[in-house]
Amino acid sequence: MMQAIEIERPGGPEVLRRTEMPKPRAEAGQVVIRVLAAGVNRPDIQQRRGLYPPPPGASPIPGLDVAGVVEEVGAGVEMPKVGDSVCALTNGGGYAQFCSVPAEQCMQIPRGLSYVEGASLPEVYFTAWNNVIWLGQLAQGESLLVQGGTSGVGMAAIQIARQLRDATVIATAGTPEKRQACLEIGAHHAIDYRGDWESEVKRLTNGEGVDVVLDAQAGDYTQKQLNLLKPDGRLVFIASHKGEFAEVNIRAIVRRRLTLTGSTLRPRPASYKGAIARELVQQVWPLLEQGKIVTRIHAVFPWEEVRDAHTLLDLNEQIGKVVLALDPDAAAEVPYAVGTA
Repeated sequence: MMQAIEIERPGGPEVLRRTEMPKPRAEAGQVVIRVLAAGVNRPDIQQRRGLYPPPPGASPIPGLDVAGVVEEVGAGVEMPKVGDSVCALTNGGGYAQFCSVPAEQCMQIPRGLSYVEGASLPEVYFTAWNNVIWLGQLAQGESLLVQGGTSGVGMAAIQIARQLRDATVIATAGTPEKRQACLEIGAHHAIDYRGDWESEVKRLTNGEGVDVVLDAQAGDYTQKQLNLLKPDGRLVFIASHKGEFAEVNIRAIVRRRLTLTGSTLRPRPASYKGAIARELVQQVWPLLEQGKIVTRIHAVFPWEEVRDAHTLLDLNEQIGKVVLALDPDAAAEVPYAVGTA
């Protein structure tokens, strides 16, 4: 048996409660990770509210990224091995002492990082890579507008765009402190989304607009963002917090050859996520080890204080990631062994 955090019913942080349930087993192609730290992400909040149900077959336990030690491997798994320190994108189940994960979704924790820092990486970097690089097709030297630059995904997107595409990056954020944080991690400009951000983007780009927009708001932002795209520009949605419907000018989309797309990564097969994992390890993890890309941890909570962690995200005051520590040693640097997963 193991301890886990379950969602008793849709609602506020008070619906999260600790419970006991059977420890998962490693099926074919899977591993079981002894979880030392787990990331807290916006999808966890939406799931708790009843707005983001897990896909069929996924664990109902929240938690989409973890870091820890491989406890068990299933049939057909060559890497990682039992005893390896890994971080992983889960399909759910991260708020627990043990979590089963497709082996393809596991990655070595970058050299010099702790388990807490490792747990802060998978969900936001998988999401940023999938949407900025794969769907948004951000090319070398292009420009990117990131709505909500101090979310975990926003901070990952800013750094990927700067370090790997030498892109011009404009980020939006709601406070001076958050805008300064965007600039510190590489954004060229940081503007207040509570003001006339549309006019400010036009001014900063001399009226030309940007090549790619990464957005989680939708609603009445949609047409404004389409207006800001250059010809052949791409608008990529990762959520629709301001509303699931929008009225848009189809004629302008056709005439200017615009692309409007979006994604939900969680229902994707392990092979899709595994391909992202391999690209992250090849292209992003070395930059994390060199300190050219950083993960910013806003707060670490003992996992017994998971309600406090969710309350913080409900208030939207965090800059960077919030992490649950399931072990006192989770903040210590991970023992690094060459040749692990």
